Amino acid sequence: MNNPPIPKNFWEHVKSMGPGIIVALTWLGAGDLVDSAVAGGNYGYTLMWAMALAIFIRFIFVSIIAKYHLCNQHSESLISGLNRLHPYLPYIIIVITLLFGHFYGSYMVKGVGESSLKIFGFGNAWMWSIFWVTLASILIFKGILNKIEIIFYIFLILLSTSLIGTAIWVGPDPLEITKGTLAFELPDNSGSFGTLLVITSLIGAVGGSISNLLYPYFIQQKGWNNSKYRKTQLYDLAFGTIILIVINLSIWTIGAELLFPNNISINNLDDLALLLTISIGKLGEPLFFIGVFAALYSSVIGNAVGFGYLITDSINVIKINDTVKSKPLNISNSKVYRIVVLWCLFSPLIWSIPNMPSFITLTLVANAAAVIVLPLLCGSLWIITSSNKFIGEKYKNKIFEHSTLIILFILSIWGSYQTIFVIKDIIFNF
Repeated sequence: MNNPPIPKNFWEHVKSMGPGIIVALTWLGAGDLVDSAVAGGNYGYTLMWAMALAIFIRFIFVSIIAKYHLCNQHSESLISGLNRLHPYLPYIIIVITLLFGHFYGSYMVKGVGESSLKIFGFGNAWMWSIFWVTLASILIFKGILNKIEIIFYIFLILLSTSLIGTAIWVGPDPLEITKGTLAFELPDNSGSFGTLLVITSLIGAVGGSISNLLYPYFIQQKGWNNSKYRKTQLYDLAFGTIILIVINLSIWTIGAELLFPNNISINNLDDLALLLTISIGKLGEPLFFIGVFAALYSSVIGNAVGFGYLITDSINVIKINDTVKSKPLNISNSKVYRIVVLWCLFSPLIWSIPNMPSFITLTLVANAAAVIVLPLLCGSLWIITSSNKFIGEKYKNKIFEHSTLIILFILSIWGSYQTIFVIKDIIFNF
């Protein structure tokens, strides 16, 4: 692949964007949808500071990940850098990726089926889940990045029309949004999901997870492979982050304006959709579920592709026990890539069986569990981006980046400790 030209003005930067949108919509379905609705419905705007903090941390965290991919002195992939730190790390990444490829899919695939049933009004949720994951496998194996970008732009249009439009319809409260973002209040438990679980799940879903390691592979496929693309990459990631913020605010507003004032707890998607129908008429339910579908299905595709890249890269590094250059992976004939994609798409279908845990519960538990692995990811990244041996003198972390990683590392240790007890209680109660 020839290196694409480096953008020189605003419009050229806009035209070059793509990986940031793909990864933002991949992240969005990885928990933000439910976490924001639950937090807004149970606590109003009070916990919005947690979302703002998590998104800010994610931007810095992923920016540092991308910096290593583009700017390290060995011209190697991130996984090669982790292998240089310790040869067991690629193996650990593979295990974590396979686990969360399944657990993230557990609620995404279930949610895609449930939302499709609500939109079309016939069939069974599990049948729709099977249909959509089968279609996703066809799209992934027949497509290339440019086609996937087009698909994600379509999802973005659907999201903007439905979720943002619905939020504007119900009417946000700018004063309460500002207060909830800056006051750092910690309210008492409310509804079916406690404050601690909601905050921890937000950190896992937004602030940091294995999904953050996917961004370098999307920029690889774009042809951005050296430090000359660093500025372009930052603009691209910033654009994707802004999209994430706007959509999260929209979802949070729907919960805060419709659920919270009526003291209604959200235990499943029907709770929110029903209230939308009561509040804004018959158009409310299909409008909302179109947004839910777009958010979740974009993540189904994005995670399957990204996790396929991640494990393929990890196995390549293990096989040669050396560095793999930060160039686009050749996955056209890769059996590993295909197996991982199929695993991420089809293994979660077991959670679509009737009487399995609800979509909301699966989402909160899966994303809270993601916090458990965050200390390892954060600590390893901190080391390789702070050392001349790994990234080099010019691009090693500055004071601000050190400070962010310290905060995230401490927060992740606290979150991991708390999450173990939260998940244990949920499992025993279930």
